[in-house]
Amino acid sequence: MSKGKLIVIEGTDFSGKNTQTKLLVKNLKKEGNDVVSFSFPSYDSPTGRIIGEAYLGKTGESYFKEGILNVDPKISSLYYAADRAYNKDKISEYLDKGYVVVVNRYVESNMAYQGGKIKDIKLRNMMYEWLDNLEFVLLDLPRPDLVIFLYMPYEKVCYFKEQIGEEANEDMLRMAEIAYFELASIYDYQKVNCFNNDTLRPIEEMGEEILKKVKKVLEDGD
Repeated sequence: MSKGKLIVIEGTDFSGKNTQTKLLVKNLKKEGNDVVSFSFPSYDSPTGRIIGEAYLGKTGESYFKEGILNVDPKISSLYYAADRAYNKDKISEYLDKGYVVVVNRYVESNMAYQGGKIKDIKLRNMMYEWLDNLEFVLLDLPRPDLVIFLYMPYEKVCYFKEQIGEEANEDMLRMAEIAYFELASIYDYQKVNCFNNDTLRPIEEMGEEILKKVKKVLEDGD
């Protein structure tokens, strides 16, 4: 049996990662593929609950009184990396069985959001390298066969957040966007635009573009 493929869906807030992950799984199953999906953080796992409760404060207050944006990026990264390491064997098992494994957020989110805390480009690139070594080498997480980067301009994210009464950290979103573009260049992410000119693209249209990119990777691997 041939080894499966690991497909990662990435992007900033409001880019539709969860929606496109579900749609991709549905479309791949329609075509007869064995497919399974994961989402990180995995809030159902012990490590994911630590992130949700102790770090993010989803059920109360974060343990980090200085605010998570002010936590050293390496410290923050370790929580997310531990969650993936805890779930690594499940992913590897499906890959060994020949499944297409679709992941909503992966190592690349650590690189973009924690790397994006660092304003100096040289230090930011060192962070990317540190995380690459930490997660893919030391923790031995499987590398993606394809990373889809859903590009939602940070100005649009700020607008959507304001529409639902949520405070938008414009600087954080802008830096995460910069980091994603840098990473896309380094690691050859496949960018999918969420907007066409100034119009939000239909979900199904984006889904078809993503499916086409994924099918190319699956066909190349046969």
